[in-house]
Amino acid sequence: MKNHVLRPLFVAILAIALLLTVRSFMVPDDFGVHGENFTFGYHRASNVDEWKVFPISYKGKEYCQECHEDKFEENMASKHKNIECENCHGPALEHPEKPEALTIDMSRELCIRCHALLSYPNDRGALPGIDPADHNPEEQCSECHNPHKPSLEDM
Repeated sequence: MKNHVLRPLFVAILAIALLLTVRSFMVPDDFGVHGENFTFGYHRASNVDEWKVFPISYKGKEYCQECHEDKFEENMASKHKNIECENCHGPALEHPEKPEALTIDMSRELCIRCHALLSYPNDRGALPGIDPADHNPEEQCSECHNPHKPSLEDM
């Protein structure tokens, strides 16, 4: 064969060999050990152990109930009973040890995430929506609505 054909062939073979050598050092030994049953075989067994020691960010409503029984009871009697506290208050990762770590979002945008008026086919009115431009645009929702008891009659 001529040199103009062999040189690119050798470069390609060398590049593939280099790639496979680097891959053997970079890819962990336990990568793909469970075969096809884990997302196309891309699974690292030690990843399970790493996630077990990862601190849980969201603790759930029962965790909040221990110290905030009154707010928990209000919430459970309201239309927001299916919403976890941390959806609005943020993850309770270091709360109550570091109270400043738990931010209370009282912004209008937080409420509008769920309560923006959207037209759904066969809308059954399960989630009341507002047009943010028409419904008290200069005010925060929490000025009129208690998020733990959202209907105006409960204020």
